[in-house]
Amino acid sequence: MLKGVVSLVTGGASGLGRATVERIIREGGRAVICDLSTSQGAKVAEELGDHAVFAPTDVTSTADVENALALCKDKFGRLDVAVSCAGLGMAAKVYNHNKKVSHSFEDFMKIQTVNLGGTFNVIRLSVALMAENEPNADGQRGVIVNTASVAAFDGQIGQAAYSASKGGIVGMTLPIARDLAPVGIRVCTIAPGLFKTPLLMNLPEKVQTFLAKTVPFPQRLGDPDEFAMMVQAIITNPMMNAETVRVDGAIRMQA
Repeated sequence: MLKGVVSLVTGGASGLGRATVERIIREGGRAVICDLSTSQGAKVAEELGDHAVFAPTDVTSTADVENALALCKDKFGRLDVAVSCAGLGMAAKVYNHNKKVSHSFEDFMKIQTVNLGGTFNVIRLSVALMAENEPNADGQRGVIVNTASVAAFDGQIGQAAYSASKGGIVGMTLPIARDLAPVGIRVCTIAPGLFKTPLLMNLPEKVQTFLAKTVPFPQRLGDPDEFAMMVQAIITNPMMNAETVRVDGAIRMQA
């Protein structure tokens, strides 16, 4: 149960983020839905009722994240959990020999800025509000949950930028957990495999079927709520700290 837990979820208007918001509220918690102003965030918040509120947020903007945290404090009084699901994907080879074109440096840096930088931006600002909480019996004041990807470990052809950004999230999990241990804030990362997110669901059905068959067991695409279940497990298990957990049906991506 997550009764009374106040959360802030980036990328909360769709996919893994929305599933996380829905589970937190279903289990008795409350959520600030952070997503771009062009997203369905306002509609999602309206559908979920008084326990949800939408904050238009670009995770790379300090002002946007600070405004979302101010809304969180004003609406719910505190922050217990911050879940980062916002991110971008792209595919491009380092060098396309046929077209004689190198990977765009601007595109590479954009992926790092949004996926890695945006995650760090949410963490560094969220913990300031969490630190105001009264510690529980363990001394805990809050929990951070980040989203990496199996691409952090076995990235495919064309995933140099994406894998680098997700590998960075994995790499900073332990040092940030160590930084925040004296404050009583735990930090974990989830590395999902192939899930039924809008990105995958927009692919042709034949492609979706092919991808599902690459998952050893269960041989299907993951349900976003199964990602949210892991978020809940991390929140409720006080010994989960500084860990990256693969949730992937045993998939190991091939080149």
